[in-house]
Amino acid sequence: MEQILKPEEASAAIEAILFTMGEAVSAEAIGAAIGHDKETVIKIARHLMDRYRDEKRGIRIIELDGSFQMCTSPEMYDYVISLTHQPKKQVLTDVMLETLAIVAYKQPVTRAEIEQIRGVSCSHAINKLLEYGLITEAGRLNAPGRPILFATTEDFLRTFGVTSAENLPSVSPEDMENLKTEAEEEIQMKLDI
Repeated sequence: MEQILKPEEASAAIEAILFTMGEAVSAEAIGAAIGHDKETVIKIARHLMDRYRDEKRGIRIIELDGSFQMCTSPEMYDYVISLTHQPKKQVLTDVMLETLAIVAYKQPVTRAEIEQIRGVSCSHAINKLLEYGLITEAGRLNAPGRPILFATTEDFLRTFGVTSAENLPSVSPEDMENLKTEAEEEIQMKLDI
């Protein structure tokens, strides 16, 4: 349907596309469908995002790494859940969070690299994070054994409210030293027990 839509028509078309797809759709794909360039789509989608937020609507549009998705407003979660069955909560243990942080900041990364950083096996944590859809296999390293590379997913971005992996908070050198000191103290405490 390659026609160029007027701005108000383009806005309605973007809403319809995001509602119908139910998952993140790239700005390029939306642009191809409505006959506008990526920058125009981003501008219109962000305007819709602001409007939904300002009007305190029951739905939101979120931006995920150059794509957009329609979802329920967080404030409406309790109402939706009261009508449906309680979803199974995904519990992220400290080990899983540590593993996820390593993947997020070092991606793409192999299991061996994660285990080298953590100092222990992380097979269970990786399997759970894959099951929860927070990480995914991102190819194979061109090295002996061709180990699997892991990276974060759109679900990770959505869950942690980050628009892209590049927007993750940075860790200052002082924080790194503090974390190192805490880890060494924790190891020493375990050895003393």
